[in-house]
Amino acid sequence: MAKTPPPSQPAQDLDAMLARALGKTAAAPAQADEGTDLPEVPGEAPLQTAEPVEAVDPADQRCGYVAIVGKPNVGKSTLLNALVGQKVSITSRKAQTTRHRITGMRTEGATQFVFVDTPGFQTRHGNALNRALNKTVLGAVADMDLILFVVEAGRFNLADAKVLDLLPKGVPVMLLANKFDLLHRRGELAPWLRSMQDRHPFAEYVPMSAKTPRDVQRLLGICEKYLPQQPWMFDPDELTDRSERFMASEMVREKLFRLTGDELPYTSTVIIDKFEEEGALKRIAATIVVEREGHKGMVIGEKGEKLKRIGTEARQELEKLWDCKVFLELWVKVRSGWADDDARVRSFGYE
Repeated sequence: MAKTPPPSQPAQDLDAMLARALGKTAAAPAQADEGTDLPEVPGEAPLQTAEPVEAVDPADQRCGYVAIVGKPNVGKSTLLNALVGQKVSITSRKAQTTRHRITGMRTEGATQFVFVDTPGFQTRHGNALNRALNKTVLGAVADMDLILFVVEAGRFNLADAKVLDLLPKGVPVMLLANKFDLLHRRGELAPWLRSMQDRHPFAEYVPMSAKTPRDVQRLLGICEKYLPQQPWMFDPDELTDRSERFMASEMVREKLFRLTGDELPYTSTVIIDKFEEEGALKRIAATIVVEREGHKGMVIGEKGEKLKRIGTEARQELEKLWDCKVFLELWVKVRSGWADDDARVRSFGYE
């Protein structure tokens, strides 16, 4: 794939760079006023389906791949869903929720963005599952037109640094300072951005909140200029390349993690045993796999109430996503040590 060279950004023009990053014009330099509070940021807005795309001459089209990378739990999946305009990647507060390469597409005007969400790169545990997830991350960034390196605004630690070291040379990398709304004072950001410039020659610096629609729209505009001029790769109405069967397993796993909290180890997974369509009804049978008998009890709950709630919330989300009726049946099984078994990790669908 032909790469579009990143726009030039003179290193000496740091003040202008910071002004752009903070949403100001070059004529009005960014103010590092330690006493200035950030404007109030509204809560997460409901995702909106993109407007129908009008026909565009293939000669005028732009299309390219944009990888979203970072350590676990920095908001990569929330960002992907916001960029696509619909939920295509599950989210929870539990680290390492995303376990697969998830592709989400958005077509606006003459440009088709192909965003690739990746698992958070794991540096603490070396089991078979984490080795598979890290392999997925490295494979995802190998042939990209642009990489969004996501960190929490104002923060950078060893886990962030290890991910940054893995990024390929020759691909423009944008520093995306997410959760900007959680910074108490705007003045804290400018010195942090200056320190980040010493770590990597970032093509752009974008402070933002993935939960703020205007920030998401601004990010799309910045990403657009890095995509090559070439025909679209997907139908403009497509939002993801993942199957409905895959989405069903992910939705159950999201509700599993959200409703069990930190009690249940992240190694629990979901396997789809049956996926059948009967007209406007989808019948799904799935197994939740845990590593210990005690974990099974956590998932089932007293008199089966926890498992029932997981199933109900997953079913409701799937019905909303597909606009049809869903019959969902859940089982729980114990498979001790599966996350340390390479063969079983592969059999459960991890790349």
